[in-house]
Amino acid sequence: MTEPLSSLDNTPQSEVPELVRNQLEMLLEHGNLEGAKSLLVPVKAVDIAEAIENLPESMQAIAFRLLSKTEAIDVYEHLDSTVQQTLIEEFKRQEVIEIVEQMSPDDRARLFDELPAKVVRRLLAEMSPKERKQTALLLGYQEDTAGRIMTPEYISLKDSLTVEQALQQIRTQANASEIIYYLYVTDASRHLTGIVSLRDLVLSSPEVLLADIVTREVVSVYTDTDQEEVARLIQRYDLLAIPVIDREQRLVGVVTVDDVIDILEQETTEDIYTLGGVQSDGDNYFQTNLIAVARKRVVWLFVLLLTNTVTGSIIQSQEAVLQQVVALASFIPLLTGTGGNVGAQSSTVVIRGLNTDEIRSLGPGYVIIREAFAGILLGAILGSVATVWSFWLQGSILVSVAVGASLIAIALLASLAGSALPFLFRGLGLDPALMSAPFITTAVDVLGVLIYFYIARLVLGL
Repeated sequence: MTEPLSSLDNTPQSEVPELVRNQLEMLLEHGNLEGAKSLLVPVKAVDIAEAIENLPESMQAIAFRLLSKTEAIDVYEHLDSTVQQTLIEEFKRQEVIEIVEQMSPDDRARLFDELPAKVVRRLLAEMSPKERKQTALLLGYQEDTAGRIMTPEYISLKDSLTVEQALQQIRTQANASEIIYYLYVTDASRHLTGIVSLRDLVLSSPEVLLADIVTREVVSVYTDTDQEEVARLIQRYDLLAIPVIDREQRLVGVVTVDDVIDILEQETTEDIYTLGGVQSDGDNYFQTNLIAVARKRVVWLFVLLLTNTVTGSIIQSQEAVLQQVVALASFIPLLTGTGGNVGAQSSTVVIRGLNTDEIRSLGPGYVIIREAFAGILLGAILGSVATVWSFWLQGSILVSVAVGASLIAIALLASLAGSALPFLFRGLGLDPALMSAPFITTAVDVLGVLIYFYIARLVLGL
């Protein structure tokens, strides 16, 4: 049995979508559409969207049709793009137009990015001239730029207005604007000249001119500014929105903080996937066809397969050494595995620092040297432990010294590779997150084994 509807009031917010999904699925299975409709009434749009996403595909369209028109638009904007596309295929043409027409322009542009070009052209042709123009404007900008993610729905004021006149204008335009907490001041040519907050208006006397309370130093971005840079600026200056201007300094739109949160989540997800050698292409990984998943993951696995083949060839070439001291072979996985982990740690912190600009002022040289010293320190600690451990296992002091010394050298090598390669690939215009992992693995595996056998030969006098 699922919990009764009234239990939602005392349910932790994070558990609401799952509880709603369970109850919704049960009601739909029993054909109780009225009960399902009543269930959704007190639930927030974002929670309804998550609940619908987790329903069986056959139930998603049925659940969505239970929503009122206004609520359906809010819920639709929160749905994953794959579910949005599925619902579009299920709806009648008029239903689709009504939903798409009422979406905010930036959300609509994001949806159109995911739809087939044929469907986009049909939808654009049937939209009202105003909404079609706004959407075409956003789609005209490059992907992942401020122009593509901004909303053209904002309030602009002239600095010759009084506070009372400005408030009156806000009342008439508020329903057509996505934000009212920041008001942008422009001249007759739409050039951005300043900004005033709603708080400043409320606290000022009605007869005061906007020119007397406007802030002239405005943080803004251009339409072609990368969306990650937009997110960094909003985060750096604690903004709720940032104005977007063209090269003639004309105000053309606004990027709001809710869009930035989505961008940060998307970029972070892509970076995490990339660090693991998985190319996500912005898709929801767990809703992607398994054939596509395998295709995305197999590329770097082939690279690593070839790397291991090279490593195996090197080990085979040292057969004479291994025949004399068989104990050396048992420590190869320990050395390469530890080196790979050290390299992964270094590359992770450096790539994250590059993405967040935390290390921009430090410079590549400082970061690489710092990581090199960290590698030596880690190698000394791990090498000491490995020396004792190997002596306890094999009882040979010479083998133990070879293992410990090799671990120090390999940790240094891994730290250098992990910190230097991201800078190298960034300089070559390649994605450091995607390229670094396989090359670090190659360097540590191949060079690490060579270092190990070279040190073993010196220590053992072979």
